[in-house]
Amino acid sequence: MTDAGGFPRWNSTVTSIEGQIREGERLCIRVPGSDRTFTPKVSGVVPNQRMTWAGGLAGIFKGARLFTLAELDDGSTDFAMQENFSGFLLPIVGRWLPDFRPIFERYATDLKREAERVPRNAPN
Repeated sequence: MTDAGGFPRWNSTVTSIEGQIREGERLCIRVPGSDRTFTPKVSGVVPNQRMTWAGGLAGIFKGARLFTLAELDDGSTDFAMQENFSGFLLPIVGRWLPDFRPIFERYATDLKREAERVPRNAPN
């Protein structure tokens, strides 16, 4: 999840990521079917637990995507991802936001397949 260059290989929701996925870095993300570039800043990084990618203008319109990992008693890992939006433009812009569930499900499916493909002792 922190190898920006490798994302497009396993993640069908991303065509490219430029930058480093680490605290304080800004990413340049391109997604399939869009010419738009997303430029979130990485924050709240706790290795093997959580990180946030956030972009927009605080107070006006901002989106933050939180990724969390939790190791379970059986040795498996629970993955969760949520998107939060805020700002005074949210009531206006919110009606044009897509339903993120299909994208999140595809991302989670891709991540699961990749996690099961890579040996446990290999670097992420």
